[in-house]
Formats: sequence, C-alpha cells, structure tokens
Amino acid sequence: MTLPMLSGEPRVVTAGADVLGRALDAQAVPRVAVDWRPPLPGTEADLARVLADPRRAAANARAVGRLVSARPQLVAVRPAREVLDLPPGTFLHAGPPITWERASGPMRGALIGAMLLEGLAADAGEAEERLASGRARLEPCHRHRTVGPMAGVVSPSMWMFEVRDAEHGGTAYCSLNEGLGKVLRYGAYGPEVIDRLRWMGEVLGPSLRAALELTGPLDLRALVAQALQMGDELHNRNRAATSLLIRELAPGLVEAAPAHAAGVLRFAGGNDHFFLNAGMAACKVSTDAARDVPGSTLVVAMARNGTDFGVQVSGLGDRWFTGPAGVPDGLYLGAYGPADANPDIGDSTITETAGLGGFAMAAAPAIVRFVGGDVSAAVAATRSMYEITLAEHPAYQIPGLGFRGTPVGVDVTLVARTGLLPTVNTGIAGRVAGTGQVGAGLVTPPASAFTEALAALAGAVPAG
Repeated sequence: MTLPMLSGEPRVVTAGADVLGRALDAQAVPRVAVDWRPPLPGTEADLARVLADPRRAAANARAVGRLVSARPQLVAVRPAREVLDLPPGTFLHAGPPITWERASGPMRGALIGAMLLEGLAADAGEAEERLASGRARLEPCHRHRTVGPMAGVVSPSMWMFEVRDAEHGGTAYCSLNEGLGKVLRYGAYGPEVIDRLRWMGEVLGPSLRAALELTGPLDLRALVAQALQMGDELHNRNRAATSLLIRELAPGLVEAAPAHAAGVLRFAGGNDHFFLNAGMAACKVSTDAARDVPGSTLVVAMARNGTDFGVQVSGLGDRWFTGPAGVPDGLYLGAYGPADANPDIGDSTITETAGLGGFAMAAAPAIVRFVGGDVSAAVAATRSMYEITLAEHPAYQIPGLGFRGTPVGVDVTLVARTGLLPTVNTGIAGRVAGTGQVGAGLVTPPASAFTEALAALAGAVPAG
C-alpha cells in the first residue's frame, strides 16, 4: 500500500511537558500544542466503569443545576442550642469525624475554649482532662447542616447565622465570625477569647437577630454576586461583602437595638471577614441542594479537621473519603514560619465547593497580597478550575474574564482524568494549641480523597 504524501510544511504535535514545544518555538517550527495529562495513577479501571455509567450525565446535570439555582437568604440569627438542639457537652467541629486522640493543636485548643465558655471546666487543664477522658461528644458540623471556619467548633451558647434556600427549601448554619488573630477558631482560648465570645452571645447575636426580624431576609446570592464585581473572592477576601452586609443591617440595628448598634457596627466594621460565615452557610445550603442524586460524581463537600482532608460526593450519601491534610504554602505573620503551621483545617472550603474562594481568585487581584503569588497566578488558578468542574455559575461572574461565570461543580472523574486538584486558599493556624493564626496561603488537597471516592463510585455502578 502506498501512503499519501503530506503536503505543505511538516507540523509537530506536542503534548505533556512543554520543554520540546518551547524548543520548537525557538526554531520557528510549526506545531500544534495539545493540553494532555495522564490520569491519576491507578484510576484507569475505575474511570472506565464510572464513565460508562448510563446515569452519570443526567445525574450530574440535575445535581449541578440544583447547586447553581439555589437562592440562599439570611433569615435569622439564633443560638446553637435552639437551632441545632445541642445538649451541654456536645461540640461540633470542622471536617470529617475525628477523635480527641487524633485532633491537632488548634482543634484541641478550640475545644478547650468551648469547654471554658460553656462552664464545663474551671481551667484549661481540667478542660483537657475531661476531653481526653471522653466526657464530651464530638460530631462534624456537616452532619448537622452546619459549617465552621478553621477548627469550626460550635457549642450550645454560640449564636448562628441561619440561611435558607428560597429555591429548594434547605437550611444551613454557621457561627458568627470573631475576627482575626487570637480567636477560638484558630485554637486560641485565653481570657480575651472567652470574653469576646461571651459578648458575642450576650450582645452581638441578639442585636443581629433583632435587626433581621425588622429588615426581613437578606438575599445572599445577590450580595455575593455584587461582591465578586468589587474585588472579593469570598473566602480569604470578604471586604466588599462585609461592607455590603453592614449596609443592609445598619438601619435595622439602629432601630431595633439602639443601645448596642454602635458597638455592633464597630465590631463588624473592624473585621473584614465578618461576612465569611454567612457566605459559608450560603455555600453550604447551595451544595446541599445537589446531594443524594444517584449516579452523580459531583463533589458536595470539601472539608478539613486539621488532620484529614475529606470530600463527600452527591451520589454517595454522607460517606467521607479522606487523605492527610497538607500544610499550606503562603505568607506568615510576624516571626512565624512554616515550622509553626498546622496542617490545613476548616469547613471554609465549602466556598471552593460552591465556585468561590480559590476558584474565583481571578476576581480578586488583591488576594495575592494575602496568600502569596502574583495576579497572573490567581488568574491561572481560576482558569484551570474550569477543567475539573461541570458548569459556570450564572450569577457569580468574574469581570476580568469577560464576566464569565465562576467554575463550579467539582467532578471526581474530571479530577482523576486531568490530575488537577482543586485550588484552595486558606488561613494558617498555629500547630500549638492556643497560638491562633500564623498566616495565610494556598494548599493542595490530597489526591487520595478523590481516588477513593472514584473507587466507591465505580463500586456503586449498577451491574449490566
């Protein structure tokens, strides 16, 4: 057989590492670049089985459609004992389930502080002894339709944002934000931490409740969309969103709680992350709307407890798939450095799960001053996330990308096929209990959490 001769100049196809491609470019050799990566090692058989599942396409369309159509509204601020039915001695925490024995320094510090706040121990030593002997019940926030930043510890007397999905009817909760530095969520538990939490329970929570009862529900979907246009990414940069939230609440605060309005507004206005917790609850209620769709490979939760990083998948119920939490790479405060950092911790990766945070860094050029890197890296991070997600959010748009919707809906199969892992930006907690925040940066989730989920999805594909 005679092969036909190629006409015109020869062309080269390059794939994978671009060393050859750059060399050809330097010689002006025409080439076609193919963006190809091998799948994550050992996933080929599971990928083939899951990709052949006839339910997958329709299931994913339904799940991600519910996620992006959710309409979260802030409807109330109420005590945890009231909305979560938490009895004394029960504490919620961030991330997958964990025991005291495996808990990291900041998780232990936050639990000690919660024991002191609730009057269950006279001092830190007694609190630690009671926790170590099993005289407290620990449960993940996610099990209770709740999310918590960093250690994420919730105790009965803490007050919670209550967010309702006006489209699908779900409800989610998150505690109120304490500010930065030495705070409970970063594992600090000194007298100033407990005093602040008591003020939040006695003044801040009741004042916000009164204001919301007067103003009515606040549209968090619209507020997040506007904040993205103003330079936030809604995980580590919430300055615009906080300002917008204060603007909505201020008239109601002045009218409904005049004795405390100035102090509440001063506290919220001095904390650029005040919106974060309300935004996390908005993301939680949105991703929860996508849960429990048989055959769906959509990730509905990513969370860390300071020891493990875990994911949950729509088609696999409440099962956690975990791997070791990594230490963030970023910028440190004062004299702190990498040796002081705890592995990644917190439920705040619910923002990335919903298409915000690290997935929306292209909307927030100023974020690089907080987590490191440069503006081009932030844009590249967002662009890469379109490769592992199922949709672009219709309401959450990025001006710098021509108002393209944020990448949303992490797909386990796309993570396995491309080898790309979700981009997460985060605060960094000190590894020693009581330290507090030591920095902020970026962290890479463990691939094993996604490959384990893929294996479970493969096992759940119906026979025949």
